[in-house]
Amino acid sequence: MKVAMYYNNNDVRIEEMPIPEINDNELLVKIRASGICGSDVMEWYRIKKAPRVLGHEMSGDIVEVGKNVKKYKVGDRVFVSHHVPCNNCRYCLNDQYTLCNTLHSTNFYPGGFAEYLKVPEINVDKGVFLLPKEMSYDEGVFIEPLACVVRGMQIAEMKPGQSVLIIGSGIAGLLQIKLARALDAGRVIATDIDDYRLKTAKKMGADVSIHAKENVPEQVKKHNKGKLADLVVICTGVPSAIKQGLRSVDRGGTILFFAPTEPGVEIPFPLFDLWNKGVTMVSTYAGSPKDIAMAIDLIKSKKVEVTDMITHKLSLSEVAKGFKLVAEVKNSIKVIIEPQK
Repeated sequence: MKVAMYYNNNDVRIEEMPIPEINDNELLVKIRASGICGSDVMEWYRIKKAPRVLGHEMSGDIVEVGKNVKKYKVGDRVFVSHHVPCNNCRYCLNDQYTLCNTLHSTNFYPGGFAEYLKVPEINVDKGVFLLPKEMSYDEGVFIEPLACVVRGMQIAEMKPGQSVLIIGSGIAGLLQIKLARALDAGRVIATDIDDYRLKTAKKMGADVSIHAKENVPEQVKKHNKGKLADLVVICTGVPSAIKQGLRSVDRGGTILFFAPTEPGVEIPFPLFDLWNKGVTMVSTYAGSPKDIAMAIDLIKSKKVEVTDMITHKLSLSEVAKGFKLVAEVKNSIKVIIEPQK
C-alpha cells in the first residue's frame, strides 16, 4: 500500500509499505478521509520521531475483522481514535483521561496518511466509533479535533452568555468559535494575523475579528461593552499572543491554554494583576472517549457544522502540497487527504 512518510514539513514522500496484517483481536480499516492537523506541521514536535506516517483525524471502512472481535463487522463505517485511556488509573478515575499514561503511549499503525490502518486491540476496545448514517467521511475527519475543543471548553467551564475571546483563528480557533456559538456564548471575538483567517472567523460565527497587531485588550473592551473577556482561549503558542491573552481577561475570568509553546519557552505573566482579578488559568490536551462521543453528536445533529471549513481535498499523491498549505497558513482551513483517490 502507499503511505505518506513524513521527514519534515518540506519533505513528505509517497512510499510503499505492506498492508498491515492483523491478529485475532484487531481490525483493518480502509481509510477514506484523513485531515491534516495543525499539530502535524508542528515541526519541532514531529521531527523528533521522523520518518513516520502521520495522520490521526481519520474515517474509513472496516475491511477485515479479527475472529475475537464481536462488536464490529466488515463494512462498518468508523472513526478510530489514535490515543485511548486505560480507564483504571487515578487520572482516569478522576476524569483526567488525557493525563493517562496509556493514552500517551497508544496509537494505531502506521498512521492516517495511508491506504490502510491496523487498529490494535486496546484501540478496538476503547477507541472505535461507528459513524452515524447521517455523517459523511469528510465530517468524520472533524471528530477528533472537535473532541479536543469540547474537552477544553468543559475544563474552562464555559457558561452561556459569557463573552469569549479566541486568540488564533486556525482550525482549532474556528472550532472554538463554532462550539462557543453552540453553547450559547455571548459576545465571541477572534484574533489572528492573517486577513483570510480573520474573514473566515467572521463567517464561522465570530461577532468581531481583530488583527493581532492592534491593541487587543482595548479592542475587546470596545466591542464588549467596555469589558474584557470572561473566557480567553489561546489557540497559538506564539509568546506575544499569549501575553495578549493574559491582558485580555476580565475579573473572575478564565484563560484556557489550548495550544502549547515549544519546550523550554518561558512566558512572564503579571501575577499580581491575575491574582487581584481572581483569574483562573487552565490547560487542555487531546480528547477522551466521552468527548469524542459528544463531538459525534454535535456534528450529527448539525449543532456544529464542519463541512464549510473544508478548503482542499487532495489525493495521497498530493499530500506534500497539503502539508505546505497547512504549514504556510495561506488561504486554507481544513485540508483533507483521500487515500483511495
